[in-house]
Amino acid sequence: MAGALPEYYFRVRENGAFAFRLDTENRQRRIEMDQIAVVNMRSGEIKPHGDRTLTEADIAAITEWMEERAQVLAHRDIDDIHRAVDYLNLTTHWAQSRATDAQLDAVTDRLLLAMHDLRATLVRKKADRLTKD
Repeated sequence: MAGALPEYYFRVRENGAFAFRLDTENRQRRIEMDQIAVVNMRSGEIKPHGDRTLTEADIAAITEWMEERAQVLAHRDIDDIHRAVDYLNLTTHWAQSRATDAQLDAVTDRLLLAMHDLRATLVRKKADRLTKD
């Protein structure tokens, strides 16, 4: 492995992670992963694993990871929306130029309902923003 390993590793799971402290200072020179906590991103809760007591360094590392993870997830959310716009444009082109009648029959109602729902939500949210100002 190139370079030094970090002191902590986070195994991402839905809505959080398992936090591990890494240890390479052993006789076999193996990487030991010692689970120290469970992290819940939604609630911000950090639960020590087992009977463990977290050090200030542990809590600081976990908190820093949580802040970085929140930024990554926020970036992904907006990126997904930009992709959805692209998919809508590609879908329009497909429907206009390549789709068969059978293909259109298979997706038209679902697409129209999803687009109606999206449009209604966007219009309502925009109206809310405009009336706040």
